Amino acid sequence: MANTTGEPEEVSGTLSPPSASAYVKLVLLGLIMCVSLAGNAILSLLVLKERALHKAPYYFLLDLCLADGIRSAVCFPFVLASVRHGSSWTFSALSCKIVAFMAVLFCFHAAFMLFCISVTRYMAIAHHRFYAKRMTLWTCAAVICMAWTLSVAMAFPPVFDVGTYKFIREEDQCIFEHRYFKANDTLGFMLMLAVLMAATHAVYGKLLLFEYRHRKMKPVQMVPAISQNWTFHGPGATGQAAANWIAGFGRGPMPPTLLGIRQNGHAASRRLLGMDEVKGEKQLGRMFYAITLLFLLLWSPYIVACYWRVFVKACAVPHRYLATAVWMSFAQAAVNPIVCFLLNKDLKKCLRTHVPCWGTGGAPAPREPYCVM
Repeated sequence: MANTTGEPEEVSGTLSPPSASAYVKLVLLGLIMCVSLAGNAILSLLVLKERALHKAPYYFLLDLCLADGIRSAVCFPFVLASVRHGSSWTFSALSCKIVAFMAVLFCFHAAFMLFCISVTRYMAIAHHRFYAKRMTLWTCAAVICMAWTLSVAMAFPPVFDVGTYKFIREEDQCIFEHRYFKANDTLGFMLMLAVLMAATHAVYGKLLLFEYRHRKMKPVQMVPAISQNWTFHGPGATGQAAANWIAGFGRGPMPPTLLGIRQNGHAASRRLLGMDEVKGEKQLGRMFYAITLLFLLLWSPYIVACYWRVFVKACAVPHRYLATAVWMSFAQAAVNPIVCFLLNKDLKKCLRTHVPCWGTGGAPAPREPYCVM
């Protein structure tokens, strides 16, 4: 059962050696902390340093990485201390509330940010012109600030005893006190988290439906036509010549169709969604959906355990299930960098640039130059 005395437990006397289960917990959480701190730090530095990554999706990814890194550095050491002292809280009641507030804050921040990211992913594919025009640095900052504000609003009420933060011995952490639903602290907060995850997956489902309905529409492709001079025949020949020249496929003098016309095609083409942009947006969509799916998979067992304790009074949650669910929620702070480096080619390319020993499995064969006849 959870600690219901209202005060954190104090430990006196000498510190006994940790048991086998406590030793496993210490090793696992230490590994999670190391991977989270190192991975999120490397990913954050790459996004900050590489100008090619100064885009809206990577700004959101940077915010997620910083939040996970701070969570690992601030909250997890207290969990390590409680496990080392035999699942007991050796600090003050105020520190328990602060640590619980930080843990809940980072959890809801990740949920709100993943929902906002899903909306921007849909806008990037379905309404690319609007997305390219409106998704500026200031818009990203506003979205991030909104996510933090909503997260604080969700995590702050128990600090003033609108709900209760207490040390839960079975979880080795300070979190909501899980009481029966007639006097619960967990129901509303966990319900909000579940609704956010459901809404996020609904947006991704809508994105998949949009791509399925428009699967036969091909993006703009700048394919050079074969010609020894700039004489094109047939419908759209003038436009084909201009497109080839602006795209850099032409050699020699400027084609007659472009004489006297300002070469502002680059600015105009930025509004079009080309083949490379489509591939890039889909790659980012897959990466962020993988992050969202892992967030759901790693937090779902803990949410189920919370509702179990809220609604089922006669049967307690099995200890092994609860311990596994808690440690899975801790692992969520370390998975984002792994997913990003596995699924994002741009991040892997930047990592190879700054870490020469990374991915030295042989240089790719040089591509043959393309010649325009």
